[in-house]
Amino acid sequence: MNKKSNHILVRSTQEYFKQNWGILLALLAMCVLFSVFGTNFLTKTNIVNLLRTCATNCYLAIGVQLAIILAGIDLTGGALAALSGVICVMSFENAGLPIWMGIALGILVGIVIGLMNGFIITYTGIHPFVVTLAMQSICRGTAYLMANGSPVSTTNRTFGTFGTGALGPIPYPVVYMVIFLILDFFLLNKTRTGRHIYAVGGNEMSARFSGIDVKKIKILVWTVSGAMAGFCGVVLAARMSSGQPSTGEGYETDAIAAAVLGGTSFFGGTGSVGGLIIGVLIIGIISNGLNLMHVNSYWQYVLKGIIIIVAVYVDMMKQRRQNAAA
Repeated sequence: MNKKSNHILVRSTQEYFKQNWGILLALLAMCVLFSVFGTNFLTKTNIVNLLRTCATNCYLAIGVQLAIILAGIDLTGGALAALSGVICVMSFENAGLPIWMGIALGILVGIVIGLMNGFIITYTGIHPFVVTLAMQSICRGTAYLMANGSPVSTTNRTFGTFGTGALGPIPYPVVYMVIFLILDFFLLNKTRTGRHIYAVGGNEMSARFSGIDVKKIKILVWTVSGAMAGFCGVVLAARMSSGQPSTGEGYETDAIAAAVLGGTSFFGGTGSVGGLIIGVLIIGIISNGLNLMHVNSYWQYVLKGIIIIVAVYVDMMKQRRQNAAA
């Protein structure tokens, strides 16, 4: 590595810590807190379980972050994951399709629903909150109807390995997470499409006048978000050896919390993969640490709601200061 590369790396690292020092300190403080008061927090088994849980949230958070960068939102994630898991398992348990085809079909369901979200949002002008909230209800209801209200079980070990296997000591879901984060980083930082996503989120009118195909960008983002939810559903079904129509409830809340904690602005145009990673870790550690401390799980919902409100308020104050300075 030459001097120029070293200089760029050092500068990038300094910029990263400058932008995220607050949530990095919060992450460190929580690790210390749960290490002291939690049981077995730093054990290998717990860390593996923590990373596996973070991976599930990360799949959804990647798509949600892209939608928020566009000054939108995607609330479909948890319900779409449930629908994808049910269809995936039913495809080879009931319809007799090969395992690989069932996995592909589960992901395809996510892509199709995401594509529908994108088209409706883009061509009707209905706010993404309304569209994805309605689609959440549609997906959840369809999952229950297809499964007849009960989990669709499977004993196929090959499919189970997709969600429970490991590459050495690293669970497959964590491997998938790392791959998706690298692809997400490349998309947002190394491609013209990524620059266009930030531009549309920052100022849609200016982006349109500069020649950016805004409709294409919007459809792409919600399609990617749907694909990530579909993949999440397949991994969850493989882990649980069943497609459960009730799974994924509240998952979109965790994904939104991870994105806004990581510095993604609801005003659009701002967000980074590095910040998202910290946000995902914080949400995962909160759930894991409180469980180890035997705190009532319902308090997790309360805490995550407070986190979202505080993070959005901080973002609003930051936006006001920037507007005042301008």
